[in-house]
Amino acid sequence: MKNILLLLLLNSAFIFSQDIHVPVDTIVKTFHETTIKGKKIKYTAETGMQPVWDNDGKPIASLFYTYYKRNLPKDSEVKESHRPIIISFNGGPGSGSLWMHIGYTGPRVLKIDDEGFPIQPYGMKTNPYSIIDTADIVFVCPVNTGYSRMLADKKGNYPDRKKFFGINADIKYLATWINTFITRKNRWESAKYIIGESYGGTRVMGLSHELQSSHWMYLNGVIMVSPADYKLFEDGDAVNSSLHLPYYSATAWYHKSLNDDLQSRDLYDILPSVENFTINELIPAIAKGGFISDEERNKIAEKYSFYSGLSKEFVLSHNLDVPNNAFWKELLRYKNGLTVGRLDSRYRGIDKREAGSSPDTNIELNSWNHSFTPAINYYVRNELKFETDIKYNVFGPVHPWDRENDNTRENLRKAMAQNPFLKVFIQSGYYDGATNYFQAKYTMWQVDPSGKMKDRFYFEGYRSGHMMYLRAEDLKKSNDDLREFIKNSSTNGMPAKY
Repeated sequence: MKNILLLLLLNSAFIFSQDIHVPVDTIVKTFHETTIKGKKIKYTAETGMQPVWDNDGKPIASLFYTYYKRNLPKDSEVKESHRPIIISFNGGPGSGSLWMHIGYTGPRVLKIDDEGFPIQPYGMKTNPYSIIDTADIVFVCPVNTGYSRMLADKKGNYPDRKKFFGINADIKYLATWINTFITRKNRWESAKYIIGESYGGTRVMGLSHELQSSHWMYLNGVIMVSPADYKLFEDGDAVNSSLHLPYYSATAWYHKSLNDDLQSRDLYDILPSVENFTINELIPAIAKGGFISDEERNKIAEKYSFYSGLSKEFVLSHNLDVPNNAFWKELLRYKNGLTVGRLDSRYRGIDKREAGSSPDTNIELNSWNHSFTPAINYYVRNELKFETDIKYNVFGPVHPWDRENDNTRENLRKAMAQNPFLKVFIQSGYYDGATNYFQAKYTMWQVDPSGKMKDRFYFEGYRSGHMMYLRAEDLKKSNDDLREFIKNSSTNGMPAKY
Protein backbone atom coordinates (compact mmCIF):
# COMPACT_ATOMS: atom_id res chain seq x y z
CA MET A 1 0.00 0.00 0.00
CA LYS A 2 2.83 2.41 0.89
CA ASN A 3 4.53 1.74 -2.45
CA ILE A 4 1.27 2.38 -4.31
CA LEU A 5 0.73 5.61 -2.38
CA LEU A 6 4.29 6.71 -3.07
CA LEU A 7 3.85 5.95 -6.78
CA LEU A 8 0.65 7.99 -6.87
CA LEU A 9 2.35 10.90 -5.15
CA LEU A 10 5.28 10.75 -7.58
CA ASN A 11 2.95 10.63 -10.56
CA SER A 12 0.94 13.52 -9.15
CA ALA A 13 4.09 15.57 -8.64
CA PHE A 14 5.19 14.79 -12.19
CA ILE A 15 1.83 15.80 -13.63
CA PHE A 16 1.67 19.10 -11.81
CA SER A 17 5.29 19.98 -12.59
CA GLN A 18 4.64 20.09 -16.35
CA ASP A 19 4.77 23.36 -18.26
CA ILE A 20 1.44 24.83 -19.29
CA HIS A 21 0.72 23.64 -22.81
CA VAL A 22 -0.77 25.96 -25.43
CA PRO A 23 -3.16 23.97 -27.66
CA VAL A 24 -2.28 24.54 -31.31
CA ASP A 25 -5.21 23.11 -33.25
CA THR A 26 -8.17 21.82 -31.22
CA ILE A 27 -11.96 21.67 -31.36
CA VAL A 28 -14.51 21.04 -28.62
CA LYS A 29 -18.17 20.81 -29.66
CA THR A 30 -21.23 21.13 -27.46
CA PHE A 31 -24.89 21.14 -28.42
CA HIS A 32 -27.51 23.53 -27.10
CA GLU A 33 -31.04 24.82 -27.39
CA THR A 34 -32.37 28.29 -26.68
CA THR A 35 -35.42 30.45 -27.30
CA ILE A 36 -35.17 33.65 -29.34
CA LYS A 37 -38.20 35.78 -30.11
CA GLY A 38 -40.45 32.97 -28.94
CA LYS A 39 -38.91 30.32 -31.22
CA LYS A 40 -36.78 27.38 -30.13
CA ILE A 41 -33.35 27.42 -31.75
CA LYS A 42 -30.92 24.51 -31.70
CA TYR A 43 -27.26 25.37 -32.19
CA THR A 44 -23.77 23.92 -32.00
CA ALA A 45 -21.02 25.72 -30.09
CA GLU A 46 -17.52 24.96 -31.33
CA THR A 47 -14.72 26.18 -29.09
CA GLY A 48 -11.10 25.73 -29.99
CA MET A 49 -7.72 26.93 -31.15
CA GLN A 50 -6.72 27.53 -34.77
CA PRO A 51 -3.12 28.25 -35.81
CA VAL A 52 -1.54 31.29 -37.40
CA TRP A 53 1.18 30.17 -39.83
CA ASP A 54 4.32 31.86 -41.09
CA ASN A 55 5.33 31.94 -44.76
CA ASP A 56 6.86 28.47 -44.45
CA GLY A 57 3.62 26.96 -43.14
CA LYS A 58 4.83 26.62 -39.54
CA PRO A 59 2.54 27.63 -36.65
CA ILE A 60 3.74 30.79 -34.91
CA ALA A 61 0.60 31.48 -32.86
CA SER A 62 -2.75 29.93 -32.06
CA LEU A 63 -6.00 31.86 -31.66
CA PHE A 64 -8.84 30.97 -29.35
CA TYR A 65 -12.30 31.20 -30.91
CA THR A 66 -15.92 30.27 -30.27
CA TYR A 67 -18.15 29.48 -33.25
CA TYR A 68 -21.93 29.34 -32.89
CA LYS A 69 -23.76 27.64 -35.74
CA ARG A 70 -27.52 27.25 -35.88
CA ASN A 71 -28.69 23.70 -36.56
CA LEU A 72 -31.26 23.99 -39.31
CA PRO A 73 -34.12 21.49 -39.66
CA LYS A 74 -33.77 18.90 -42.42
CA ASP A 75 -36.56 20.47 -44.45
CA SER A 76 -35.02 23.96 -44.30
CA GLU A 77 -34.99 25.85 -47.58
CA VAL A 78 -31.70 27.48 -46.59
CA LYS A 79 -28.44 25.56 -46.79
CA GLU A 80 -26.18 25.84 -43.72
CA SER A 81 -23.33 26.96 -45.97
CA HIS A 82 -25.49 29.87 -47.22
CA ARG A 83 -26.39 31.38 -43.85
CA PRO A 84 -24.84 34.77 -43.05
CA ILE A 85 -21.76 34.57 -40.85
CA ILE A 86 -20.40 37.32 -38.59
CA ILE A 87 -16.79 37.37 -37.36
CA SER A 88 -16.54 39.34 -34.12
CA PHE A 89 -13.60 41.21 -32.60
CA ASN A 90 -13.25 43.41 -29.56
CA GLY A 91 -10.66 46.11 -29.23
CA GLY A 92 -8.09 47.47 -26.82
CA PRO A 93 -5.84 46.82 -28.58
CA GLY A 94 -5.24 43.88 -26.27
CA SER A 95 -8.80 42.98 -25.32
CA GLY A 96 -10.27 39.49 -25.47
CA SER A 97 -13.52 38.71 -27.28
CA LEU A 98 -15.53 38.26 -24.08
CA TRP A 99 -17.30 41.64 -24.14
CA MET A 100 -19.51 41.15 -27.18
CA HIS A 101 -19.44 37.36 -26.76
CA ILE A 102 -21.21 37.20 -23.40
CA GLY A 103 -22.57 40.72 -23.39
CA TYR A 104 -24.10 41.32 -26.80
CA THR A 105 -24.71 38.94 -29.71
CA GLY A 106 -24.00 35.47 -28.28
CA PRO A 107 -26.74 33.05 -27.16
CA ARG A 108 -25.67 33.33 -23.51
CA VAL A 109 -25.04 36.53 -21.55
CA LEU A 110 -23.78 37.30 -18.08
CA LYS A 111 -26.12 38.09 -15.21
CA ILE A 112 -26.35 41.84 -14.68
CA ASP A 113 -29.17 44.17 -13.77
CA ASP A 114 -31.21 46.07 -16.36
CA GLU A 115 -28.76 49.00 -16.39
CA GLY A 116 -25.66 46.79 -16.70
CA PHE A 117 -24.37 46.69 -13.12
CA PRO A 118 -22.93 43.43 -11.70
CA ILE A 119 -24.99 41.25 -9.39
CA GLN A 120 -24.08 38.23 -7.31
CA PRO A 121 -24.00 35.30 -7.45
CA TYR A 122 -22.20 35.52 -10.76
CA GLY A 123 -23.43 33.43 -13.63
CA MET A 124 -24.96 33.26 -17.07
CA LYS A 125 -28.43 33.48 -18.51
CA THR A 126 -30.09 33.03 -21.88
CA ASN A 127 -29.82 35.94 -24.30
CA PRO A 128 -33.34 36.10 -25.77
CA TYR A 129 -32.16 38.68 -28.35
CA SER A 130 -29.07 36.92 -29.75
CA ILE A 131 -28.69 37.12 -33.53
CA ILE A 132 -27.96 33.37 -33.75
CA ASP A 133 -31.44 32.99 -35.25
CA THR A 134 -30.32 35.15 -38.20
CA ALA A 135 -26.58 34.57 -38.55
CA ASP A 136 -23.83 32.28 -37.33
CA ILE A 137 -21.20 34.00 -35.18
CA VAL A 138 -17.46 33.57 -34.61
CA PHE A 139 -15.82 35.30 -31.63
CA VAL A 140 -12.06 35.63 -32.10
CA CYS A 141 -9.33 36.49 -29.59
CA PRO A 142 -6.22 38.02 -31.23
CA VAL A 143 -2.73 37.03 -30.03
CA ASN A 144 -2.13 37.41 -26.27
CA THR A 145 -5.85 37.95 -25.56
CA GLY A 146 -8.19 35.32 -24.18
CA TYR A 147 -6.30 32.02 -24.45
CA SER A 148 -4.55 33.04 -27.70
CA ARG A 149 -0.77 32.96 -27.56
CA MET A 150 2.41 33.08 -29.62
CA LEU A 151 4.09 29.70 -30.12
CA ALA A 152 7.77 28.91 -29.62
CA ASP A 153 9.74 26.93 -32.19
CA LYS A 154 11.66 23.74 -31.37
CA LYS A 155 14.53 25.80 -29.99
CA GLY A 156 12.21 27.71 -27.65
CA ASN A 157 12.35 30.94 -29.62
CA TYR A 158 9.21 33.02 -30.05
CA PRO A 159 8.34 34.93 -33.24
CA ASP A 160 9.07 38.63 -33.57
CA ARG A 161 6.35 40.62 -31.75
CA LYS A 162 6.17 42.96 -34.75
CA LYS A 163 4.31 40.20 -36.63
CA PHE A 164 1.28 40.75 -34.38
CA PHE A 165 1.28 43.98 -32.40
CA GLY A 166 0.53 46.89 -34.68
CA ILE A 167 -2.30 48.24 -36.80
CA ASN A 168 -1.13 46.72 -40.08
CA ALA A 169 0.43 43.55 -38.66
CA ASP A 170 -2.78 42.82 -36.74
CA ILE A 171 -4.89 43.22 -39.87
CA LYS A 172 -2.58 41.10 -42.03
CA TYR A 173 -2.40 37.98 -39.83
CA LEU A 174 -6.08 38.13 -38.82
CA ALA A 175 -7.15 38.25 -42.47
CA THR A 176 -5.12 35.10 -43.14
CA TRP A 177 -6.64 33.43 -40.08
CA ILE A 178 -10.17 34.33 -41.27
CA ASN A 179 -9.42 32.86 -44.70
CA THR A 180 -8.40 29.57 -43.08
CA PHE A 181 -11.48 29.55 -40.87
CA ILE A 182 -13.92 30.25 -43.69
CA THR A 183 -12.29 27.54 -45.80
CA ARG A 184 -12.29 24.96 -43.01
CA LYS A 185 -15.95 25.57 -42.20
CA ASN A 186 -17.04 25.66 -45.86
CA ARG A 187 -18.51 29.17 -45.56
CA TRP A 188 -17.32 30.75 -48.82
CA GLU A 189 -20.90 30.85 -50.12
CA SER A 190 -22.18 32.71 -47.06
CA ALA A 191 -22.82 36.44 -46.85
CA LYS A 192 -19.94 37.60 -44.65
CA TYR A 193 -19.78 40.34 -42.04
CA ILE A 194 -17.10 41.56 -39.65
CA ILE A 195 -17.94 43.41 -36.45
CA GLY A 196 -15.46 45.25 -34.23
CA GLU A 197 -15.91 47.15 -30.99
CA SER A 198 -13.76 50.13 -29.94
CA TYR A 199 -10.27 49.56 -31.41
CA GLY A 200 -12.01 46.77 -33.28
CA GLY A 201 -13.50 49.58 -35.39
CA THR A 202 -10.04 50.43 -36.71
CA ARG A 203 -9.37 46.70 -37.13
CA VAL A 204 -12.45 45.95 -39.23
CA MET A 205 -12.02 49.04 -41.40
CA GLY A 206 -8.62 47.68 -42.35
CA LEU A 207 -9.76 44.08 -42.60
CA SER A 208 -12.44 44.99 -45.13
CA HIS A 209 -9.78 45.89 -47.70
CA GLU A 210 -7.18 43.30 -46.66
CA LEU A 211 -9.66 40.45 -47.01
CA GLN A 212 -10.75 41.78 -50.37
CA SER A 213 -7.37 42.63 -51.88
CA SER A 214 -5.23 39.78 -50.48
CA HIS A 215 -7.75 36.96 -50.05
CA TRP A 216 -10.42 37.82 -52.64
CA MET A 217 -13.03 37.67 -49.90
CA TYR A 218 -15.77 40.24 -50.51
CA LEU A 219 -17.93 41.24 -47.56
CA ASN A 220 -21.57 42.25 -47.31
CA GLY A 221 -21.13 44.36 -44.21
CA VAL A 222 -18.72 46.06 -41.82
CA ILE A 223 -20.17 46.79 -38.37
CA MET A 224 -18.42 49.16 -35.98
CA VAL A 225 -19.53 49.29 -32.35
CA SER A 226 -18.35 52.40 -30.48
CA PRO A 227 -15.46 52.65 -32.97
CA ALA A 228 -12.05 54.10 -32.21
CA ASP A 229 -10.66 55.88 -35.26
CA TYR A 230 -6.94 56.29 -34.60
CA LYS A 231 -6.66 58.67 -37.54
CA LEU A 232 -8.94 61.07 -35.72
CA PHE A 233 -7.16 60.69 -32.38
CA GLU A 234 -3.76 61.39 -33.93
CA ASP A 235 -4.88 64.62 -35.54
CA GLY A 236 -5.23 66.45 -32.21
CA ASP A 237 -6.68 69.49 -33.91
CA ALA A 238 -9.64 71.82 -33.42
CA VAL A 239 -12.02 69.32 -34.99
CA ASN A 240 -11.11 66.45 -32.69
CA SER A 241 -11.31 68.49 -29.49
CA SER A 242 -14.62 70.09 -30.50
CA LEU A 243 -16.32 66.76 -31.21
CA HIS A 244 -16.50 66.03 -27.46
CA LEU A 245 -19.19 68.62 -26.77
CA PRO A 246 -22.32 66.68 -27.91
CA TYR A 247 -21.21 63.81 -25.65
CA TYR A 248 -20.75 66.30 -22.79
CA SER A 249 -24.31 67.49 -23.35
CA ALA A 250 -25.71 63.97 -23.26
CA THR A 251 -23.84 63.15 -20.06
CA ALA A 252 -24.84 66.40 -18.35
CA TRP A 253 -28.46 65.75 -19.35
CA TYR A 254 -28.29 62.26 -17.83
CA HIS A 255 -26.96 63.65 -14.54
CA LYS A 256 -29.54 66.48 -14.54
CA SER A 257 -26.78 69.09 -14.70
CA LEU A 258 -28.12 71.27 -17.52
CA ASN A 259 -30.26 74.37 -17.04
CA ASP A 260 -34.01 73.96 -16.80
CA ASP A 261 -34.61 74.84 -20.45
CA LEU A 262 -32.55 71.92 -21.74
CA GLN A 263 -33.17 69.56 -18.86
CA SER A 264 -36.92 69.65 -19.39
CA ARG A 265 -36.52 68.38 -22.96
CA ASP A 266 -35.73 64.86 -24.16
CA LEU A 267 -32.14 63.94 -25.04
CA TYR A 268 -33.00 63.44 -28.71
CA ASP A 269 -34.50 66.94 -28.80
CA ILE A 270 -31.35 68.71 -27.60
CA LEU A 271 -28.62 66.82 -29.48
CA PRO A 272 -29.31 68.29 -32.96
CA SER A 273 -28.82 71.85 -31.72
CA VAL A 274 -25.57 71.09 -29.89
CA GLU A 275 -24.26 69.19 -32.93
CA ASN A 276 -25.09 72.19 -35.09
CA PHE A 277 -23.30 74.55 -32.68
CA THR A 278 -20.27 72.26 -32.61
CA ILE A 279 -19.87 72.09 -36.38
CA ASN A 280 -20.76 75.66 -37.30
CA GLU A 281 -19.48 77.70 -34.36
CA LEU A 282 -17.21 75.82 -31.95
CA ILE A 283 -14.80 74.32 -34.48
CA PRO A 284 -14.16 77.68 -36.23
CA ALA A 285 -13.73 79.38 -32.87
CA ILE A 286 -11.14 76.92 -31.55
CA ALA A 287 -9.36 77.02 -34.90
CA LYS A 288 -8.68 80.73 -34.33
CA GLY A 289 -6.69 79.96 -31.18
CA GLY A 290 -5.37 83.00 -29.33
CA PHE A 291 -6.39 85.34 -32.15
CA ILE A 292 -10.11 84.98 -31.49
CA SER A 293 -11.75 88.24 -30.40
CA ASP A 294 -12.76 88.68 -26.78
CA GLU A 295 -16.36 89.14 -27.84
CA GLU A 296 -16.49 85.86 -29.77
CA ARG A 297 -14.53 84.01 -27.07
CA ASN A 298 -17.11 85.00 -24.44
CA LYS A 299 -20.03 84.23 -26.73
CA ILE A 300 -18.72 80.73 -27.46
CA ALA A 301 -17.89 80.10 -23.79
CA GLU A 302 -21.45 81.07 -22.83
CA LYS A 303 -22.95 78.59 -25.28
CA TYR A 304 -20.42 75.91 -24.36
CA SER A 305 -21.44 76.30 -20.72
CA PHE A 306 -25.12 76.19 -21.69
CA TYR A 307 -24.68 72.87 -23.52
CA SER A 308 -22.15 71.17 -21.20
CA GLY A 309 -23.26 71.90 -17.64
CA LEU A 310 -19.81 73.39 -16.93
CA SER A 311 -19.33 76.95 -15.75
CA LYS A 312 -18.39 79.63 -18.24
CA GLU A 313 -15.29 80.41 -16.19
CA PHE A 314 -14.17 76.78 -16.36
CA VAL A 315 -14.59 76.73 -20.15
CA LEU A 316 -12.65 79.99 -20.51
CA SER A 317 -9.86 78.69 -18.29
CA HIS A 318 -9.39 75.87 -20.83
CA ASN A 319 -9.40 78.23 -23.82
CA LEU A 320 -12.73 76.79 -25.07
CA ASP A 321 -11.09 73.35 -25.32
CA VAL A 322 -12.13 71.24 -22.29
CA PRO A 323 -10.38 67.83 -22.29
CA ASN A 324 -12.28 64.69 -21.39
CA ASN A 325 -10.56 64.02 -18.07
CA ALA A 326 -11.32 67.54 -16.88
CA PHE A 327 -15.00 67.10 -17.77
CA TRP A 328 -15.26 63.75 -15.94
CA LYS A 329 -13.78 65.35 -12.82
CA GLU A 330 -15.59 68.70 -12.97
CA LEU A 331 -19.20 67.98 -13.95
CA LEU A 332 -20.41 66.78 -10.53
CA ARG A 333 -17.63 68.26 -8.39
CA TYR A 334 -19.83 70.93 -6.78
CA LYS A 335 -23.05 68.93 -6.96
CA ASN A 336 -22.18 65.78 -5.01
CA GLY A 337 -18.39 65.53 -5.18
CA LEU A 338 -18.46 62.49 -7.48
CA THR A 339 -16.79 61.80 -10.83
CA VAL A 340 -18.36 60.34 -13.98
CA GLY A 341 -17.11 57.32 -15.91
CA ARG A 342 -15.00 57.42 -19.06
CA LEU A 343 -16.42 54.50 -21.07
CA ASP A 344 -19.91 54.92 -19.65
CA SER A 345 -20.66 58.23 -18.01
CA ARG A 346 -23.79 56.95 -16.31
CA TYR A 347 -21.40 55.46 -13.73
CA ARG A 348 -20.29 57.64 -10.80
CA GLY A 349 -17.06 57.27 -8.82
CA ILE A 350 -15.47 58.42 -5.57
CA ASP A 351 -11.98 59.94 -5.64
CA LYS A 352 -9.58 60.38 -2.75
CA ARG A 353 -9.83 64.13 -3.20
CA GLU A 354 -12.45 66.27 -4.87
CA ALA A 355 -9.60 68.49 -6.06
CA GLY A 356 -7.68 67.58 -9.16
CA SER A 357 -7.95 67.56 -12.93
CA SER A 358 -8.89 63.93 -13.65
CA PRO A 359 -10.58 60.97 -11.91
CA ASP A 360 -8.53 58.46 -9.94
CA THR A 361 -9.90 55.46 -11.85
CA ASN A 362 -12.27 54.31 -14.58
CA ILE A 363 -15.13 53.33 -12.30
CA GLU A 364 -17.15 51.71 -15.08
CA LEU A 365 -14.28 49.43 -16.13
CA ASN A 366 -13.92 48.22 -12.55
CA SER A 367 -17.61 47.35 -12.60
CA TRP A 368 -17.36 45.48 -15.88
CA ASN A 369 -14.27 43.51 -14.83
CA HIS A 370 -16.22 42.65 -11.70
CA SER A 371 -18.97 40.94 -13.71
CA PHE A 372 -17.35 39.75 -16.97
CA THR A 373 -14.21 38.01 -15.65
CA PRO A 374 -15.91 35.41 -13.42
CA ALA A 375 -18.58 34.82 -16.07
CA ILE A 376 -16.26 34.08 -19.01
CA ASN A 377 -14.03 31.78 -16.97
CA TYR A 378 -17.05 29.85 -15.71
CA TYR A 379 -18.82 29.73 -19.06
CA VAL A 380 -15.93 28.50 -21.20
CA ARG A 381 -15.02 25.67 -18.81
CA ASN A 382 -18.44 24.56 -17.56
CA GLU A 383 -20.79 25.13 -20.50
CA LEU A 384 -18.49 25.09 -23.54
CA LYS A 385 -16.28 22.35 -21.98
CA PHE A 386 -12.99 23.95 -23.05
CA GLU A 387 -10.43 23.25 -20.33
CA THR A 388 -6.96 24.72 -20.04
CA ASP A 389 -4.62 26.05 -17.34
CA ILE A 390 -3.78 29.06 -19.49
CA LYS A 391 -5.05 32.30 -17.99
CA TYR A 392 -7.85 34.01 -19.88
CA ASN A 393 -6.42 37.45 -20.67
CA VAL A 394 -9.26 39.95 -20.44
CA PHE A 395 -6.55 42.48 -21.35
CA GLY A 396 -3.31 41.00 -22.67
CA PRO A 397 0.29 42.24 -23.10
CA VAL A 398 0.34 43.66 -26.64
CA HIS A 399 2.17 46.95 -26.14
CA PRO A 400 4.08 48.70 -27.58
CA TRP A 401 1.53 48.85 -30.41
CA ASP A 402 2.73 50.14 -33.78
CA ARG A 403 0.35 52.88 -34.96
CA GLU A 404 2.39 53.92 -37.99
CA ASN A 405 0.91 54.06 -41.49
CA ASP A 406 -2.72 53.93 -40.44
CA ASN A 407 -4.65 53.91 -43.71
CA THR A 408 -7.67 52.01 -42.39
CA ARG A 409 -10.19 54.77 -43.05
CA GLU A 410 -9.03 55.11 -46.65
CA ASN A 411 -8.90 51.34 -47.06
CA LEU A 412 -12.53 51.06 -46.04
CA ARG A 413 -13.37 53.57 -48.77
CA LYS A 414 -11.40 51.53 -51.30
CA ALA A 415 -13.18 48.33 -50.26
CA MET A 416 -16.58 50.00 -50.64
CA ALA A 417 -15.69 51.56 -53.98
CA GLN A 418 -14.54 48.20 -55.34
CA ASN A 419 -17.44 46.24 -53.85
CA PRO A 420 -20.93 47.66 -54.60
CA PHE A 421 -22.45 45.21 -52.09
CA LEU A 422 -20.46 46.43 -49.07
CA LYS A 423 -22.39 48.45 -46.48
CA VAL A 424 -21.32 49.93 -43.14
CA PHE A 425 -23.25 50.12 -39.86
CA ILE A 426 -22.07 52.14 -36.85
CA GLN A 427 -23.54 51.71 -33.35
CA SER A 428 -22.65 54.14 -30.56
CA GLY A 429 -23.76 54.96 -27.03
CA TYR A 430 -24.48 58.60 -26.23
CA TYR A 431 -22.74 58.30 -22.83
CA ASP A 432 -19.46 56.89 -24.18
CA GLY A 433 -16.62 59.33 -23.47
CA ALA A 434 -13.78 57.20 -24.80
CA THR A 435 -14.97 56.86 -28.41
CA ASN A 436 -17.88 59.24 -28.42
CA TYR A 437 -20.82 59.03 -30.79
CA PHE A 438 -20.11 62.33 -32.57
CA GLN A 439 -16.55 61.25 -33.35
CA ALA A 440 -18.07 58.09 -34.87
CA LYS A 441 -20.38 60.21 -37.01
CA TYR A 442 -17.42 62.34 -38.10
CA THR A 443 -15.46 59.23 -39.12
CA MET A 444 -18.47 58.06 -41.13
CA TRP A 445 -18.66 61.43 -42.89
CA GLN A 446 -14.94 61.37 -43.73
CA VAL A 447 -14.63 57.88 -45.22
CA ASP A 448 -16.09 58.92 -48.57
CA PRO A 449 -15.46 62.63 -49.34
CA SER A 450 -17.28 62.28 -52.68
CA GLY A 451 -20.59 61.52 -50.94
CA LYS A 452 -21.43 59.00 -53.65
CA MET A 453 -21.60 56.12 -51.17
CA LYS A 454 -23.32 57.83 -48.24
CA ASP A 455 -26.52 55.84 -48.77
CA ARG A 456 -24.53 52.71 -47.79
CA PHE A 457 -23.72 54.02 -44.31
CA TYR A 458 -26.04 53.53 -41.33
CA PHE A 459 -25.74 55.02 -37.84
CA GLU A 460 -27.70 54.24 -34.68
CA GLY A 461 -27.30 55.80 -31.23
CA TYR A 462 -28.34 54.34 -27.87
CA ARG A 463 -28.99 55.74 -24.40
CA SER A 464 -26.04 53.90 -22.91
CA GLY A 465 -22.24 53.92 -22.95
CA HIS A 466 -19.35 52.25 -24.75
CA MET A 467 -20.96 48.83 -24.41
CA MET A 468 -24.49 50.01 -25.07
CA TYR A 469 -25.78 46.43 -25.07
CA LEU A 470 -25.31 46.12 -21.29
CA ARG A 471 -28.48 48.13 -20.77
CA ALA A 472 -31.39 45.69 -21.17
CA GLU A 473 -33.46 47.98 -23.40
CA ASP A 474 -30.52 48.57 -25.72
CA LEU A 475 -29.53 44.89 -25.78
CA LYS A 476 -32.83 44.18 -27.48
CA LYS A 477 -32.75 47.19 -29.80
CA SER A 478 -29.11 46.84 -30.87
CA ASN A 479 -29.53 43.15 -31.77
CA ASP A 480 -32.70 43.96 -33.69
CA ASP A 481 -30.81 46.70 -35.50
CA LEU A 482 -28.18 44.14 -36.51
CA ARG A 483 -30.89 41.86 -37.87
CA GLU A 484 -32.26 44.75 -39.90
CA PHE A 485 -28.80 45.61 -41.23
CA ILE A 486 -28.22 42.02 -42.31
CA LYS A 487 -31.59 42.03 -44.04
CA ASN A 488 -30.86 45.35 -45.77
CA SER A 489 -27.46 44.17 -46.96
CA SER A 490 -28.75 40.92 -48.41
CA THR A 491 -27.94 40.77 -52.12
CA ASN A 492 -29.51 37.47 -53.11
CA GLY A 493 -30.05 37.51 -56.87
CA MET A 494 -28.69 41.04 -57.33
CA PRO A 495 -25.80 41.89 -59.66
CA ALA A 496 -22.72 43.62 -58.22
CA LYS A 497 -22.67 46.79 -60.27
CA TYR A 498 -23.16 50.55 -60.05
